[in-house]
Amino acid sequence: MFHQKKALSPNASFTPSSPARLQKTLVLWQLIMIGLAYMQPMTVFDTFGIVSDDTGGHVPTAYIITLIAMMFTALSYGKMVRYYPSAGSAYTYAQRSLNPNLGFVIGWCTMLDYLFNPMINILLATIYLKTLISSDISIWFYVVPLAIVMTYINYRGVELVANVNTLIVFCQLLLMGIFLALVIKGLMFDGVGAGTIASVEPFFTPDMQIGAVAAGSAILCFSFLGFDGLSSLSEETKNAARTVPRAIFLTTFIGGLIFIGMTYFMQLYFKGYVFQVPDESQPEILLYVGEQSITRFVAKTFLQSVGLWLAVLAVCASGIAAHTGVSRMMYVMGRDGVLPTKIFGYINPKYKTPSINIIIVGVICLTAGFFDLNFALHLVNFGALTAFFFVNLCVVVQYYIRDKQRYSVNNNIQYLVLPFLGMAFISYLWYSLEYQALVIGLVWATIGIIYLAFVTRGFTQYPKEFLSRSREPDA
Repeated sequence: MFHQKKALSPNASFTPSSPARLQKTLVLWQLIMIGLAYMQPMTVFDTFGIVSDDTGGHVPTAYIITLIAMMFTALSYGKMVRYYPSAGSAYTYAQRSLNPNLGFVIGWCTMLDYLFNPMINILLATIYLKTLISSDISIWFYVVPLAIVMTYINYRGVELVANVNTLIVFCQLLLMGIFLALVIKGLMFDGVGAGTIASVEPFFTPDMQIGAVAAGSAILCFSFLGFDGLSSLSEETKNAARTVPRAIFLTTFIGGLIFIGMTYFMQLYFKGYVFQVPDESQPEILLYVGEQSITRFVAKTFLQSVGLWLAVLAVCASGIAAHTGVSRMMYVMGRDGVLPTKIFGYINPKYKTPSINIIIVGVICLTAGFFDLNFALHLVNFGALTAFFFVNLCVVVQYYIRDKQRYSVNNNIQYLVLPFLGMAFISYLWYSLEYQALVIGLVWATIGIIYLAFVTRGFTQYPKEFLSRSREPDA
């Protein structure tokens, strides 16, 4: 049984060597930009080919299903942020609402998502750069500079992260706007695809198979990863209890609208088109639209190249955002004493960042050259789904059971029905995971349990900071 002690401020520092604190500087629009950068709006091009094939030409419908499903979890994150405005995210929520030991395990599993996400983005950027520059150059020629840039931007402060991500998101949306204009021109004036901009076919046809569309939505759910990372910035956000939930909701909703709108017109444009490489459809999409809308020469030397360069920037922005999130989660674990406090609980007094954690993550990113992209994706999927499931469960336990907010229809919907719908959808995604992902994830979780048992001497002795912060809401 844990002893109850007064909760400490989430910005408390526990060692004389780390007197600095995270600084509250972020506002709503900056959080949304970081969230959109994490989600990568241009990922819509990467997944379109394979999902269009799988769903029989109903990608927008699959995105609608995914958006509705992910909103359940986004709302749950918002509720938990209001209750615990801590940088620990899912780790903190599970630690205080469910069980301290379980909270550590959830945080440990979530690190799979955050740690490997920057590596995945480096690998993706490397793929694009090899296409643009040369495939004969060693992978380390790309990996090392990318890891250094991501680490440097994070080291200098969250404001720089927000500004860089804002610029990259703007460039992505600008290119997507130009692309959309060319698509609409092709549909209205060039007779490409369906030859119209008004049709229900992208959403519904008599032969549409619900099972196939649902399977497509399972693939697309990973396009929304990133809204959860905003909760790790709670201690660096002004009026976090209000601002972060709004940012999580708006990031998910805006991202969903972008995906649905883009794929509606793309589905009409590519009606009857057969992708040569559905798994890597972005270069083919950009080339085809350019060829149909301008000239073959310009398409090959401009539209496709610009798109791939922006894709490099997009995945770098996503990696930077993930780098930010994992360094904050590691900081909270260090502050709680379950990771070595002098290292992981340190805040740089000049830049107000967990600089040691940022460097550690940067070093881990360098190992991207040793990993296969498919293997890394397995680890991200397991970590993200674990966090999503338990954050939904935290809402039920904290609000509905502990606080007994269940004596009205609204409370039953908010704190029971919606989180259970979120858990149901996440369970379906768990079922859709490959066997290898489950095995690797469970092995990682086991390592975390063994580590916690060692630190706590068989779950009997806990750091005082961990105990004092394990039950009560933040002040």
